[in-house]
Amino acid sequence: MGKLETFEIEFKDKKDLYVPGESISGTVTVKLNQPIQCKAVKVNCNGFCGITSKINDTAWTTEEQYFNNTLSVSDKGTLKQGEHKFPFKFLIPATAPTSFEGVYGKIIYRVRAFIDTPRFSKDYSTEMPFYLLKILNLNELPDIWGPASSAVTQQFTYMLVKTGTIILKAQTDMKGYTPGQIIKLSANISNQSTKTTGHIAANLMQRVTYETKKPTYDLKSIVEVEGGAIKGGREVDWKEQIIIPALPQSSLAGCELIKIEYYVKVSLKSPEVTLTLPIHIGNVSLDRKLCSSKKEVPPSKKELTASASTSDVLPSSSMLTPSPHIAPKPAPRPAPRSRISSPSAPPADYPLSTEAGNVTNEHFPNKRQSQPVSPNGFSYAPGLFFPQNQLPNVSATASSGSSLRGSTEATAPYPSGNCAQPRAQHDTLPPDYGALAYPQEAPPSYTESCNT
Repeated sequence: MGKLETFEIEFKDKKDLYVPGESISGTVTVKLNQPIQCKAVKVNCNGFCGITSKINDTAWTTEEQYFNNTLSVSDKGTLKQGEHKFPFKFLIPATAPTSFEGVYGKIIYRVRAFIDTPRFSKDYSTEMPFYLLKILNLNELPDIWGPASSAVTQQFTYMLVKTGTIILKAQTDMKGYTPGQIIKLSANISNQSTKTTGHIAANLMQRVTYETKKPTYDLKSIVEVEGGAIKGGREVDWKEQIIIPALPQSSLAGCELIKIEYYVKVSLKSPEVTLTLPIHIGNVSLDRKLCSSKKEVPPSKKELTASASTSDVLPSSSMLTPSPHIAPKPAPRPAPRSRISSPSAPPADYPLSTEAGNVTNEHFPNKRQSQPVSPNGFSYAPGLFFPQNQLPNVSATASSGSSLRGSTEATAPYPSGNCAQPRAQHDTLPPDYGALAYPQEAPPSYTESCNT
């Protein structure tokens, strides 16, 4: 047994999740079996971001430091045998970004303690990590209200000489979500050819950019859902739902080295047609009351003054005299119709192909649907979860005919335990799937109606 029996750091109330601007305090405990000569006992609190171009490499090529504070809790002297406790307290800067862990970089926060000994003696050190959550309120983002929508028209060639046109339109019900909420996706596909297309699919994509000397990108599909094929000359409406798993927020405000983006990719296979719908993932969900209040703009002072001056100038009813009655002019005779009818052009949005004929709508079900969650989704730290939005059980299989792709286990982003967990005023809890099969609403399907 050596001289040092215990050397550990303990945070107050065993809390390890904090918000920027908050203070972090705790105690360093040293238990000795023999006295130790020391120059000082120091406690350090620091936070930094490190990135690299190699997967899971900690030899950072670029670093960004947010704070680095050191406190001396014991001066030069002899630490006697027994137990010693040294309290500490640090203030976390309000500009520090949220904790993050990715394959090419990390945002790390930790408290370290050192026992500096005289020359030729062994130094001792220990450390304890903690995590920061900088709340992202979706209601404060610009241009967040309304659905995210997009459309694409693509012509293609098949059977060497034939041509056709695919028109793909899609939209989400909102532009911002929190983990546990549901993305309601709707798409319209018009197949103006005689060829049956491949299956339609939608993916929740995550793109992380690491600002190395030559930027490094990490793009992955978090969730995928799939529908059926579209036969030639048909127009199909497709609706789906995607549950947002536990994911890092879109914005790492205060960090210049790592950028996170999310979008829904809607794609059609054979021919290859793709569109993207950018979305935001935050911690405080959108409040529709705020959206309605922003739309109702009160009249300005100039408008009120103008209306008041107009009312003063208007004469009373006794001063008004009725205008003389004017007989209406007789309607002109209609011109005789030509017996030769001129052809009308099709709508600009849907140019008809000469091969497809009229586009008709008929009913046929989805091929399959799934709500898989990528086990490799980024997290703030391993073994963590979102405090204000508990993730619903997404392992339940959908209705008959559905299939899951990949693992349903998602890495969660915040630590469990007795830590104080922030809750926002407008947070909404996810739907309860305990007693019902996913999804809670009616299962997605193709809805088709005949064109008139």
